[in-house]
Amino acid sequence: MALLVKTSKLPNAGKGLFTDKPIKKDSKIIEYKGEIIDWKEYEKRVLEDKDGYLFFINKKRCIDAFSTPQHKARYANDAAGIGRVAGLKNNANYEIFDDHCYIVASRDIKAGEEIFVNYTKEYWDCIRYNIKNKLYKTKK
Repeated sequence: MALLVKTSKLPNAGKGLFTDKPIKKDSKIIEYKGEIIDWKEYEKRVLEDKDGYLFFINKKRCIDAFSTPQHKARYANDAAGIGRVAGLKNNANYEIFDDHCYIVASRDIKAGEEIFVNYTKEYWDCIRYNIKNKLYKTKK
């Protein structure tokens, strides 16, 4: 199976992750890789607004893919996010196996489909909060 990075089907999402071969439900699609950091460093990067590719596993192990564009898993978008498109739904979830994070198919995925992974409600609540506060600050 080859995973391809190309323009996402979601508006304003930038790039997306696509498969050129069918993927069976419950298959590990790709490992989410990046720099391994701890929670204190994670918090620091959040304050620097460099948290768009952070994945928390535990206080001693967080994955930051911000500076590692060669790792394709970071390009998987969430179809249930802010820029939704009718008919596009998540087809994968993040799952932890022995301190490693993988994107795992939640249903059979057809060749040519974009991989959409659930970022969680908490993630989107945080994004909406940040957008609201940035807009509020710029209006003052």
